[in-house]
Amino acid sequence: MAYVQMEKSAGCALLTIDRPQVLNALSPAVLTELAAAVEETKQATDVKAVVITGAGNKAFVAGADIAAMKEMSPAEARAFAQLGHRVMDAVAALPYPVIAAVNGYALGGGCELALACDLRLAASTARFGQPEVKLGIIPGFGGTQRLARLVGSGWAAQLIYSGEMIDAETALKIGLVNAVVPPEQLLTAARTLAEKIAANGPIAVRLAKEALRAGLEMPLAQGCRHEVALFTTCFTTEDQDIGMGAFLQKEKPLFRGV
Repeated sequence: MAYVQMEKSAGCALLTIDRPQVLNALSPAVLTELAAAVEETKQATDVKAVVITGAGNKAFVAGADIAAMKEMSPAEARAFAQLGHRVMDAVAALPYPVIAAVNGYALGGGCELALACDLRLAASTARFGQPEVKLGIIPGFGGTQRLARLVGSGWAAQLIYSGEMIDAETALKIGLVNAVVPPEQLLTAARTLAEKIAANGPIAVRLAKEALRAGLEMPLAQGCRHEVALFTTCFTTEDQDIGMGAFLQKEKPLFRGV
């Protein structure tokens, strides 16, 4: 792949969007490659967590490719937005947690990519924003929907309507990111978190993600019923017996994923 690099170790896959000369902007070609990389991790039996980051030290993803969008017809714009949604939905739907390691600008489509992840770690130099209104458009890859669900409608409205950027500490304050770390520690922190997740029961983590994600779209009572069903499913697995047995024996569990 030309634009998305993949490395795998210790049950984790690191996907790096590698287009630093244009701040890792999301062109149709980059989105297509990212979709392929996401599908590859989904099919891999040795991946239990994913980290997504951007190449270089300036940008995670500075946005969609404005040069590519400038001359789009309405039909082409619709197709581009639909492609972006398919990719963001594929990231969100991965059966294991996805961590965004935001190493610089996460603007427009870059912020939307971070929003599609389960967890977001930010370098102290990171900047976030949905500046599309400054270009005469609106977020098109899920920003108007995922941002409000994560930080609330008030902050989402401020960021989307004003197009302003916020720094990493503000992003932490409003709940947009989980932690802020020095830039040189970002990938280590993301890998450490991914490996911690990967060491847990893989079926349990997958079902926990399913319960959490599905519950956001359900009324509370329905979400709680769904949780009970998934909790019950855990007791059909060998991992439940392994995990509880190891706990009682004060041993480290060796989960098998069955």
